[in-house]
Amino acid sequence: MKKIILLFIAVFALNLTIKAQDKEINWMTMDEALNAQAKTPKKIMMDAYTNWCGPCKMLDKNTFQNPDVVKYVNDNYYAVKFNAEGNEDINYKSQNFSNPSYDSSKSNSRNAQHQLAQALQITAYPTIVFFDENGDTLVPLPGYKTPPQLELYLKLFLNNGHKEISNQEQWDKYQKEFDYEFKG
Repeated sequence: MKKIILLFIAVFALNLTIKAQDKEINWMTMDEALNAQAKTPKKIMMDAYTNWCGPCKMLDKNTFQNPDVVKYVNDNYYAVKFNAEGNEDINYKSQNFSNPSYDSSKSNSRNAQHQLAQALQITAYPTIVFFDENGDTLVPLPGYKTPPQLELYLKLFLNNGHKEISNQEQWDKYQKEFDYEFKG
């Protein structure tokens, strides 16, 4: 009888753990994502944020907590959380990036921009940057995105649809014909 109860408790705990994992994006560092990508190629979605940015906090709360976004990102992308004014050391494309002007007394206010953010040409926060399976930059998307707005890009880049869009007319057609599924 004790074994049955213990088995029931174990199954229940495992079920709770699995459900909890589905409620949030599996964030990693850029180094972790690039290492995972080397073993199992997948595209990367990077959230470049700052600690002081209001729209960044809204993106975390409204978009990155959305169940449709969480499931899609976790199933199809390596998700990177990158403080674009932080002091993390990152090795990207055989080059080391840091923030030599970082001031720890300004950790919750405007700080110096990280060298990787400069290299990726990030000029606004938040910016979502997509990378292909080789770690090459596809595009930085500045600004807050709702779940349906983000869905448009998540599905475009996942299936390499961006390679078939070369002008405004094709982009407009893609948006008009897109079948939105994410709620929010």
